[in-house]
Amino acid sequence: MAETITMPKLGFDMQEGTLVRWVKNEGEDIKKGDVLAEIETDKATVEVESSASGIVRKLLVDQGAIVPIGSAIAIVGTKDEKIELPAGDKGAGENAAPTSVKPETKPTIAPPLQAAPKTVLTAGPIPTTPITNLNSGDVKASPLARRMARESNVDLTRIQGSGPGGRVVRKDIETALSTGQSPVAGGPYNAPVVTHDDETAALTKLRQAIARRMTESKTTVPHFYVSHEYKMDAVLALRKEINEFLPENEKISVNDFIVKAVALALREFPNLNASFAGDKVVRHGAVNVGVAVAVQNGLLTVVSKDADQKPLHQISMNLKRMAAGARDGKVKPDDIEGSTFSISNLGMYDVENFIAILNPPEAAILAVGSARNVPVVDEGGEIKAGSRMKATISVDHRVSDGAEAARFMQALAKYLEEPLRLLV
Repeated sequence: MAETITMPKLGFDMQEGTLVRWVKNEGEDIKKGDVLAEIETDKATVEVESSASGIVRKLLVDQGAIVPIGSAIAIVGTKDEKIELPAGDKGAGENAAPTSVKPETKPTIAPPLQAAPKTVLTAGPIPTTPITNLNSGDVKASPLARRMARESNVDLTRIQGSGPGGRVVRKDIETALSTGQSPVAGGPYNAPVVTHDDETAALTKLRQAIARRMTESKTTVPHFYVSHEYKMDAVLALRKEINEFLPENEKISVNDFIVKAVALALREFPNLNASFAGDKVVRHGAVNVGVAVAVQNGLLTVVSKDADQKPLHQISMNLKRMAAGARDGKVKPDDIEGSTFSISNLGMYDVENFIAILNPPEAAILAVGSARNVPVVDEGGEIKAGSRMKATISVDHRVSDGAEAARFMQALAKYLEEPLRLLV
């Protein structure tokens, strides 16, 4: 029986998505789980998988179309069965005319931009090392196209995009490279132009979503904060010992230990593994820990599902895969949805401590700083070197109170300061 594929809802506040590209065309075979299309949301470019096996009988929307969530986008069925199009769609059944797909025009290379003369400040010899165009961030381009341009050292400002609204897409980069006309960023180095002119940069969809969500969170959710300092000597020693047996691409990070420790502590404090829902609190049965990943122009949260049930190594490998996809601008819906508690870790930036804004509708988020070598006083009163890490939990005061948050932070210490508990 034919099955209709719909625009998925990726986030509780998502209303629509842009269908960027069809991966499968009408008449092609497809298996359940195969990528059918790529859609762009406020967060990222997401691969939509088919929920059925068969033949792609009908593509119901054009590339570049903005589609509300829940709307039909394609029909998958058997070769000879009769299909019925959703109400309001062009045509009907077997005799319907094929849905047109907007062709992507071949990219053209724009002529070099002529800048007005400005005062240039130089010092010392002028290097000849090529650099990426400093204004490429202003160009409308998909995350994948930006990555390809960066890896191929292509100047995005010199490519005419064929995507919706002149957006540079993957095909534009591929065509420019294959025709040998790719404008390479660089050439003789030009020293930075010194100017006092103001610059206005339009917000990306991701930045707009972050602004909307964080404003809502900070102005409507009553936050409170509890901080704790953790002894990290045992974690660092165990991590070093474990990593001696692992290849470079599988080594465990400090953050992996934190994710596992948080997940186990949440099992003891289900009220913090929860969401506020008006007149009730939903305590989630699964412990799905979201981890904030820095991406171009913002943050994206990838989710370690059932982190309390998975071994440390599996958590680590899953997070590496999802974080790489997030940074490349290509993720799966399951990678970024369903978190019940979030972690924001800035330890790699040598940050001592900070506080994070809640990710609605979650009840809590943990902000993690760096593990630092500092002078500490041991039980005998002697001063010696020790590794310490500060973390602060932000909590929705409608859901929990300070005493419960403090006990959670103590429970977290139990796992981080006796990390063998994380391996059993």
